[in-house]
Amino acid sequence: MKFGDRIAQLRTRHKLTQAELAEKIGITRASLSHYEKNRREPDYETLKRIADFFDVSTDYILGREKKDVETIAAHHDDYDWSQEELEEIERFKEFVRNKRNQ
Repeated sequence: MKFGDRIAQLRTRHKLTQAELAEKIGITRASLSHYEKNRREPDYETLKRIADFFDVSTDYILGREKKDVETIAAHHDDYDWSQEELEEIERFKEFVRNKRNQ
C-alpha cells in the first residue's frame, strides 16, 4: 500500500472529507488530493502533521513497518500496568501462540 492510500484510509476511517483534513493540518485540499492519489509526496513537516493528527508514526504512513515485529496493544485510560500484570499478558501471548501451533 502506498503512502497516499494510507492517508486516504486514515481520513475515511475518521469520517473526514479532504477539505476538513486539509484545514486541520494546514494544507490545501488540492495538495491533499495529490498526496492521496500518489501524484505528489508531502514534505517532511506535512508528513509529521498528518502522522501527529492521526496518532500514527511517519513510518506507518510511509509503509515502513517491520514485518517481523509483533505488537500487542491494550487500550486503557490512565491505568498503569503492574509488573505482575505485564508478565501475565506475556504468558497469555505465549499460550495463544502455542495453541495456534498445535
